[in-house]
Amino acid sequence: MSKVTLKSGHVQPVWAGHPWIYAQAVARVSGGASPGDEVDVLDERDNFMGRGLYSPGSAIPVRLYTRERDVHLDGAFFAARVQHAIARRARLGLPSDETNAYRVVHAEGDDLPGLVVDRYGESVAVQFGTVGMKRREGMLLDALEHALGPKSIIDRTTTTAAEREGFTPAAGVVRGAAELTELALRELGVDYRIPLELTQKTGFYLDQRPLRERVRQLARGRRVLDTFTYVGSVALAAARGGAAEVLAIDRSALALEVAAENARANGLDALVTFERADAHDALARAGRQGGYDLVVCDPPKLAPSRAAKKRALGAMRRLAAAGAAATKPGGLMVLCSCSAAIGVDELTRAAALGGRDVGVRPIVLERLFQGADHPVPAAFPEGLYLCSLIFEIATR
Repeated sequence: MSKVTLKSGHVQPVWAGHPWIYAQAVARVSGGASPGDEVDVLDERDNFMGRGLYSPGSAIPVRLYTRERDVHLDGAFFAARVQHAIARRARLGLPSDETNAYRVVHAEGDDLPGLVVDRYGESVAVQFGTVGMKRREGMLLDALEHALGPKSIIDRTTTTAAEREGFTPAAGVVRGAAELTELALRELGVDYRIPLELTQKTGFYLDQRPLRERVRQLARGRRVLDTFTYVGSVALAAARGGAAEVLAIDRSALALEVAAENARANGLDALVTFERADAHDALARAGRQGGYDLVVCDPPKLAPSRAAKKRALGAMRRLAAAGAAATKPGGLMVLCSCSAAIGVDELTRAAALGGRDVGVRPIVLERLFQGADHPVPAAFPEGLYLCSLIFEIATR
């Protein structure tokens, strides 16, 4: 077994349960480890800290899977971890009659770093985030087939992750029905069909289920503006909740076409108007026209790394200002961040400053996070990457 020895002063987070070994924490690598190999992680006194998989070209060269010396990362190990993750979702009531799309494996949250698995009804989508997990693709797919019995498994690994880790991602269906062209799913009683050409996340933003459920509850009788709508999931949740009317904005023609078809299929097309436009332009126009009762601003990731944080905070402040100006006095604004670098405190401050820029006072009413099927180990704060704040927009 190859060994990765930590520098003095870098042991405490690992001892406390953090699953990542950063490059700057590594004193030496011995034993001729190759990309994807199992490695033992030791402290400076050669005490065993855990066992992980090796990614030599990464800023995180080791991700830990076990703290037990006598456990090896073989097919039985991964099958047991997958079964444990499935059992965790079952305790959460997933799947259900109303929702058959959810996250089955959430990487570090399920002690399977480098692996994301999402279920969409009878299909399963996977993403491999490390060369170690890619090397074990066969045993992982076997475990998923055995545990879930899907009709198809689709590889949704991003090119960025594959290039960073030094492997070639598969394209499309890797097990089962090769003719699959779309994902069919149900969430909160709404049916969706998502063509495979749409590749955000694994096809759908499963992590925002709590927000969609809350918007459905808040929308009754309100005029709703949903920006960055993608396939219209928030807009359809608002319509299903009894919104007076919904305007949904996105810049992707294909996403809007899919959203409109999903609205028709669910009998909600009379309530929702889809428009191709820039979100900031739509918000500015809404402000000039008197505003909406409920405005949702859920942009794509603005801070892909901590180095981008300052620029991202400026962009979030401008978006908050535009959203607040587009909200009627006393109305509700939702502002979201899917960047771990912009947490609750940073998002709250961006909203406060944005509100000040347009002469209003946002008041936090609720804080929402990623769904429970996206668990976060207590020792891994980086895992809490999604937050949504619901504000009342008050006049000064």
